[in-house]
Amino acid sequence: MKSHKNCPVCNKNEFLPFLNVKDHFLSKEDFILQVCPDCKLVLTNPYPDKVEIGKYYESEKYFSHPDKVKTFFSETYELVKKINIKYKFKVATSGFVKGSLLDIGCGSGDFLSLAKMQGWDICGVEPNENARSYSKEKTLSNILSPEELVLQADHSFDVITMWHVLEHVEDLNWQCMQLHRLLKPGGRLIIALPNINSYDALYYKEYWAAYDVPRHLYHFSFSTIRQLLSKHGFNFLKREPLKWDAYYIALLSEKHRAGSSNYPLALLNAWKSNFNAIKTREYSSNIYIFYAS
Repeated sequence: MKSHKNCPVCNKNEFLPFLNVKDHFLSKEDFILQVCPDCKLVLTNPYPDKVEIGKYYESEKYFSHPDKVKTFFSETYELVKKINIKYKFKVATSGFVKGSLLDIGCGSGDFLSLAKMQGWDICGVEPNENARSYSKEKTLSNILSPEELVLQADHSFDVITMWHVLEHVEDLNWQCMQLHRLLKPGGRLIIALPNINSYDALYYKEYWAAYDVPRHLYHFSFSTIRQLLSKHGFNFLKREPLKWDAYYIALLSEKHRAGSSNYPLALLNAWKSNFNAIKTREYSSNIYIFYAS
């Protein structure tokens, strides 16, 4: 295990207790969340190093092949996912005619496939070897390993997307420097993240599924993601909600808390989260849109 000595956002060398959270998804181990007293970034601390972290992803749920057995829940999930991907593409490319797009953490390539169908030049990055192979076959395009990303030329892309990926990245500052290097001046960076200030996060507390320790190393708010990107030359443009995420997260969180699925209560809490966010803008997950200066 490794420990953070300094906050990656503000460099403060002190952390305070925040919450103890169990890995409900896989290992059932307990992990500690701490908070920076200055910028309020929440971190999983200590966290598994590069040698250890792989075992916490050893589940087909992190890349489940589309040919698996269909169930009502999986069919519903796939339908919502298709709707969500179209929405994400609209948000990410609004204002652009066409261009070059890099999707980091592209999984099985669904988002990239849509972008290619719409005439975009696409490239993906995916650490999972099985997912990378499947995505290459599906998109017939360039899908890189993370190590190959540094070989890409400066200012190569009009749009870079990271859909629930940045919270998994150990070295935030290195990643942000790469993002700025790869984007064209004025290019757009799209980052989707769970929101620790959402109603469902505050309601479920240590059972909130989007903490997803130890795979999620960082737990962002609107303030902390803006601070991190600002120091790397990105200007904030706007944020957009991912309303469907509240339902998925509430269903998992309710199962973590009660040990079984309570669909009515989970759906009610998801609806409350989205309803409260109409005024607060603190949705369960948000899309943050930045542009490179």
